[in-house]
Amino acid sequence: MICIFTGMEIRNLYRPYELELLETSEYYAPVHKKTFFEMVFILEGRGIQHINRHQLPYISDKLFLVFPQDLHGFEVQETTRFFFIRFNNSYLKHQPAEWVKKMEFIFHNHNHLPGCIVKTMADKPLVRALVEALAQENSNAYPHREAVMAQLVNSLITVAARNISQQANGGAKAPPSDAVLPLLNYIHEHIYAPEQLKVEKIAAHFNISPNYISEYFKKITGEGLQQYIITYKMKLIETRLRFTDNRIRDIAFEFGFTDESHLNRLFKKHTGQSPTAYRKQYFATF
Repeated sequence: MICIFTGMEIRNLYRPYELELLETSEYYAPVHKKTFFEMVFILEGRGIQHINRHQLPYISDKLFLVFPQDLHGFEVQETTRFFFIRFNNSYLKHQPAEWVKKMEFIFHNHNHLPGCIVKTMADKPLVRALVEALAQENSNAYPHREAVMAQLVNSLITVAARNISQQANGGAKAPPSDAVLPLLNYIHEHIYAPEQLKVEKIAAHFNISPNYISEYFKKITGEGLQQYIITYKMKLIETRLRFTDNRIRDIAFEFGFTDESHLNRLFKKHTGQSPTAYRKQYFATF
């Protein structure tokens, strides 16, 4: 059955996270706006994934990521067992800071297109094992069940973030060559350490002339090295403002700004809004 898009609907999640195992030969998904994130794993079956008016075939062992803004559904061509992992902003806000940083790879780099987000072959059996463990825990009343499931959900999201970060081009205007990917990965890894992102430090790390590394980066990505770093940092801060309730002064300190006013000036230059106004405007859309 082809997924059908009808009138607008808003779907909410009333717990920090929720799990569902669904076996069906048809799947109905009207156009809707969700206030939560959803990961969908295909345990068995075959069909077509629809997302934002794009489509791509799916088979077993595929993991999909759906954002609140996405329009999404499936065309089931062969009886399919779906496993859904849903989580909301409340879930994200109560995670450790280091884990949230991993999540930011997902928020900033995901392209909202159809297709499995797990590209690393070694991770595919790991993802299936995590999902099967979640399904088993969810269907039984084992001791410490909730704590175990929360750890499994975090592990699954972290593996997804790792795969997306490895694929990401970091918003470059054109796909970067393989040669620039280590440089992008270095920037992503040290985005919270400004001293490590100075041109001299980056050049020394890769044993390249400071003048050449800037020229090379712009040639491959179409964007200046320092401009890329600033843009990437601002995008991460946008994510932090949207999906956490961290104080702005704490965000400024975490990203290496001298003070909150320094962040305010740069953020307003980048977005046209203060961090406070940006946060308020985002939450006003729900």
